[in-house]
Amino acid sequence: MFTGIVQATGAIVRVSPTSVDVELPSAWRSMLALGGSVAVNGVCLTARTLGDRSFSADLSPETWSRTTFAFLRAGMAVNLELPLSASRGFDGHWVLGHVDAVGRIRGLHRDREAWSLVVSFPPDGHRYIVEKGSVAVDGISLTPFDVGEDSFRCGVIPETHEKTSLRERRQGDPVNLEYDVLAKYVERMMRHVRVD
Repeated sequence: MFTGIVQATGAIVRVSPTSVDVELPSAWRSMLALGGSVAVNGVCLTARTLGDRSFSADLSPETWSRTTFAFLRAGMAVNLELPLSASRGFDGHWVLGHVDAVGRIRGLHRDREAWSLVVSFPPDGHRYIVEKGSVAVDGISLTPFDVGEDSFRCGVIPETHEKTSLRERRQGDPVNLEYDVLAKYVERMMRHVRVD
């Protein structure tokens, strides 16, 4: 379980359809445990090996097909977050690290002191994106507004832009999307509600 509050950025060392190696910030070397979970661009992975400067994780066919790992290259920045713990305050929203779809950055530009991010999403995601609700974009907890049939807008504060991989993203870049898990559960339950 994560919160969508990115704690650091790392960099891709190498990536293939079956595994990924990620360079860690020096402060993280003692924080990530072998076999522990870590969110990489919003994808929950398990640390299989730990080195002095990086860790490796296996990728399943489902993860490879549903996420942006196929688009990542060595040197690209990725967002990192450790799982929620009882000792850490809860910010953001419930993020499971289970990506639902790949979207695309339609626009990212300065909006006065902050940034405006427009993201497109596949048509079947429309029912999960709620005005002023929650969505994780590459593992970043954001609040959508101006929700259309195939896109939404989010305000991005300078802190988020500077301390996440958004600082390197451009129009057209793919991003991992995780819709609000509450919306998915409500939809699932409503399918089985009988109306008499």
